[in-house]
Amino acid sequence: MIALLQRVSQASVTVDGKLIGAIEQGLLVLLCAERGDTKKEADQLIAKLLSYRVFADEAGKMNRSVSDIAGGLLLVPQFTLAADTRSGTRPSFTPAAPPELGKSLFEYAQTKARSLHAKVESGEFGAHMQVALVNDGPVTFWLQSKPIEATFSK
Repeated sequence: MIALLQRVSQASVTVDGKLIGAIEQGLLVLLCAERGDTKKEADQLIAKLLSYRVFADEAGKMNRSVSDIAGGLLLVPQFTLAADTRSGTRPSFTPAAPPELGKSLFEYAQTKARSLHAKVESGEFGAHMQVALVNDGPVTFWLQSKPIEATFSK
């Protein structure tokens, strides 16, 4: 699975003109399931992003996680993160999980995050969404958890 996380002072997601999720200070996380991903990869990714230290401590160093600051977490499904852009001028989405698996893993990740963190909002899988954010920093990180066999097959 892939997570593109952005430290934000606020973020929101709207579908068909209706606000469906919003947070103040925290992380906006664009989330993508890849072929071969399982709940294990989702568990690893959620655990890592909840403990990833991207918020400043008293000394101004990135030593606090979203859990440490009790910040918001906005999860937004985005299969385009798995795009293969190595050739041509049109991306291939072959590396992305099939829609039914992607939806299942996104919903699982939401449930897992909510069981571990108090402030979790989300986008809607398969919907055309408008995502608004104020990136704080800017601070943006790419996190990825891959199935073990994918790691060693390259």
